[in-house]
Parts: sequence; C-alpha cells; structure tokens
Amino acid sequence: MAKVILICGKICSGKTYYAKELKNSLNAVILSTDEATFDLINNEQGEFYNIFVQRVNGYLKKKACEIVKAGADVILDWGFWTREERQEITDYFRKREITIQWHYIDIDDALWEKQINERNKRIQKGRGGSDFYLDEGLKAKLLSKFEPPEPEEIVVWHKRK
Repeated sequence: MAKVILICGKICSGKTYYAKELKNSLNAVILSTDEATFDLINNEQGEFYNIFVQRVNGYLKKKACEIVKAGADVILDWGFWTREERQEITDYFRKREITIQWHYIDIDDALWEKQINERNKRIQKGRGGSDFYLDEGLKAKLLSKFEPPEPEEIVVWHKRK
C-alpha cells in the first residue's frame, strides 16, 4: 500500500539527500517546498514568502494524496520543525485515510556545521540550486524554531555522524 513519508530535520541536516536515496530505493515521488519556491519565485525572501510557502504546501499536500491514491509512495521533504506542524500534517493525512511514516534526520553538531559551511561555499560559487545562504543570524533564528521530535513520533530515526 502506498504511503506518505514525512522527513523531519533541521535545516542542512541532509533531508534532501536522504529523500533522494529513498526515492531511488522505493521508486517514489519527492514533493519539496524548497524546490517549488525556487522554481516559482527563486526563493525571494520578501514579506510574501511565508504566505507563498503556506499555499505551496497546501497544494503539495493535495497532490500527495492524489499520488498515494494512484499507488505511488510520496516523500515530503519539508523539515516539519515544530511538534504542531508534525501533528497538523499527521491529522491531515489520517483524516484522508492516507498511511504515513515519519523519518527523522538526526545529525551531530560537528557534521551539521561542516554541511552548512559546504553549502554556503556552493552558494557563493553559484552552485547552490534551491538552497539559500545560511549566515549565523539566520542559522540561530531557524534553530530557535526547531523542536526535535520525541522517539514516539518517529518510525525511522536516521542518525548522521
């Protein structure tokens, strides 16, 4: 039976890399907010950005349901940083009788810092794709919003060292 795989993890933890690995092993479809916002508005970070992301996510949730009902697995590469976000999307799919599976990318601090530095270097060289530069201020702001999941929330706990 097809399902939606929801990938939780802080920024630059390797969610997209992991999603691509899953996609190849499961022959699944990835729905990525970052990819959609980059393709549609080039990640413009103006005041409209948050509203746009909400609209994109609403659309991608509907598409995820359609794809699962057509028989294919879907991977949502969104981050799901807060317990509230995780509960809301869990409720959304359960209400529609869609099977879900939570995956968490747990990364140690040293590897996380290394990945941020590598990402920023790629961006500076013009090879960042849909990524955006993560300076100390933005990193602190985003990290302050992240609520690590509890073990009972997660089916697959992927530890990166």
